[in-house]
Amino acid sequence: MTEGFDLTRDGDVARLTLTRPEKMNAITYGMWSAIPDVVAEVEADPALKVLVVTGAGKHFSAGADISEFRELRTTADGAASYDKAVESAVAALTAMRKPSVAMIRGNCIGGGCQVSAACDFRFAAEDARFGITPAKLGIVYHFDSTRQLVSLVGPAHAKYFLLSGELITATRAREIGLLNDVFPADHLEASTLAFAETLCARSQASIRGMNRIIEKITAGLETSDAEVEEIRSEALHGEDYAEGVAAFLERRPPRFTFR
Repeated sequence: MTEGFDLTRDGDVARLTLTRPEKMNAITYGMWSAIPDVVAEVEADPALKVLVVTGAGKHFSAGADISEFRELRTTADGAASYDKAVESAVAALTAMRKPSVAMIRGNCIGGGCQVSAACDFRFAAEDARFGITPAKLGIVYHFDSTRQLVSLVGPAHAKYFLLSGELITATRAREIGLLNDVFPADHLEASTLAFAETLCARSQASIRGMNRIIEKITAGLETSDAEVEEIRSEALHGEDYAEGVAAFLERRPPRFTFR
């Protein structure tokens, strides 16, 4: 595992923890570069159904480790290489079929907010703060992450984030659609993991198929295509569908087997 990360497993749930609390979990180039491999490992493990992403200590992440920028982003080629690592990390999280949940405490800023927005769900403690700060650094935010932000909060709020670089509270982040829910700090972990267990109990064929279709819609798909129809057909002929219908008719909890 790359320095700065800790990947653990608890039953069906994997947890990726950013482990640089002394730097407020600032994300290094090496960490950005490693995220696609972490995602691939989780996706390939049939024992895992959900990925929870969080930070060690008091914060989720203060963003990219800017102390590296003078070395890694001082030339056009260096900046392009760094940006490619970030874009690949975001793309890997976005494309996950298994659901991902960001569990957020403290600061979730810049690249930290970028990582959380690439997850499927975001739950935060009441003391969390959010911001995206390229305008403070002379950087233009990357296209796919901008599109994700606009799809979550709309263009007006996305402009507020990106053009002002100001921070907002967790309550405000929930109001504008950035967060799914906010909890007291001492309830955050239990509430997040309870939701993860809910996802684990559902049909994984349904979850992964619908996750892919939502990704395609967000990317601009306006009408069904061959991949969407194949996903729906495979689900209709799969074991989970037969079990789900049988469980409903027999008034019992379903016992889904798709992994």
